[in-house]
Amino acid sequence: MALSMYEISVPVILRGLGQLEHVLGKGLAHAKEQGIEPGRLVEARLAPDMLTLAGQVQRASDTAKATIARITGAEAPPMPDDETTIEQLIARSEKTRAFVQGVDRALFDTAAERVVEMKLGGNVMQFSGQQYLLGFGLPNFYFHITTAYDVLRNQGVPLGKRDYLGKI
Repeated sequence: MALSMYEISVPVILRGLGQLEHVLGKGLAHAKEQGIEPGRLVEARLAPDMLTLAGQVQRASDTAKATIARITGAEAPPMPDDETTIEQLIARSEKTRAFVQGVDRALFDTAAERVVEMKLGGNVMQFSGQQYLLGFGLPNFYFHITTAYDVLRNQGVPLGKRDYLGKI
């Protein structure tokens, strides 16, 4: 049985966003337990030239929305990058999940063949929907989810592999 574009995108992205919300919640709980200002976690980064935790969550959200929009032709809702608290980052992820869940499943029927154009640097790249999803959208999404996890772990939040993977 072949997997549909819906099956290889929506459940995967929803799971990733759900686990992102989980690790953010653990970060908030850790900050409160340890007397750490939660805003310190929001502004933390792994290296000086990398995005902050807020930036990683915002890019994960943007990538999830853009990936689904590009492969289906749906319009992604704009979300300003103005979150300054962990609670706001969790709310952004929840809004992103609501968008992904709300896209009409019928739009995925032609998503594999849909032409996706993207500007990268000064070049315009063309992909089929399937190439874009598997070769760019999902890897980019997971890069930002993983980096958000790593930022929190680096700040002492007690996270483990099960926090990232969730229930299997």
